[in-house]
Amino acid sequence: MFTDNSFIRLDWAAKNILRDKADFEIFEGLLTVLFNEKVKIVELLESESNKKDKDDKYNRVDIKAKNSHDEIILVEIQLDPDAYYLERVLFGVSKAITEHITEGQYYDEVKKVYSISILYFNLGTGQDYLYHGTNVFLGVNTGDTLLFNGQGKKRIRKKKRNDIFPEYYIIRVGSFEKETATTPLEEWVRYLKTGYISPDTNAPGLQKARERLRVLSMDDATRKAYEDYLFNKCIEKNVIETARDDGWENGWESGWENGYEEASLTMLQHLQAMGVDEGIISQITGIKP
Repeated sequence: MFTDNSFIRLDWAAKNILRDKADFEIFEGLLTVLFNEKVKIVELLESESNKKDKDDKYNRVDIKAKNSHDEIILVEIQLDPDAYYLERVLFGVSKAITEHITEGQYYDEVKKVYSISILYFNLGTGQDYLYHGTNVFLGVNTGDTLLFNGQGKKRIRKKKRNDIFPEYYIIRVGSFEKETATTPLEEWVRYLKTGYISPDTNAPGLQKARERLRVLSMDDATRKAYEDYLFNKCIEKNVIETARDDGWENGWESGWENGYEEASLTMLQHLQAMGVDEGIISQITGIKP
């Protein structure tokens, strides 16, 4: 039962409520905490994934922002498993880079891009809830890091490696296990996972979220839609976990060599029988129905 201290989860609010610039302060708070500097939202990217339709619960939210150095920040809130998620992240970053340089411009005009993934599913195996990836060039034989301090005698580089190559942040919401949040970032991730916001929070964006996203402030129709969303997410999670468990159990019985393929096929059949959307089936199993 919702209480006066119940707040709408950001993944649902981002698609259904926080669509106006007046609400960007909430998103900006999370990014400001992550980067430790003021970040401004440029736009909510409109794509096929942002459209409201009958499969709305399977979609994602895309956000574009810029920091004080005019560098590009791409944020994606992804709810459901995607077998090709890393490829999609790479494509999005590459597309952003090419869109911001025109023919005839020098390569030193290439924009730095940050990719932020807020994930409500397990991507990879790890113990942390926050991961950060960068491009590093290591010596194959020596193991040392190649430093780019100059570019021959004719020209000295104005930018360092960290000013050029993309950086990636992955927030694995389900992996946050701390009961007490001691930093603004931990407060944010706790909210992403549980919907809880401390009454005395000073974390950027969360005070605004307390005002804007209180469940009991919603009208009856919106609250009903939110309740249905939470219910569907629980059902969906149970369906996927059941199909995955049955698939692996049946698959590995056929031996290590054919186990993976058999498990995927069995899982696909279970998901089809349960009426799960074909797009989600493909994302989970890697097989096109």
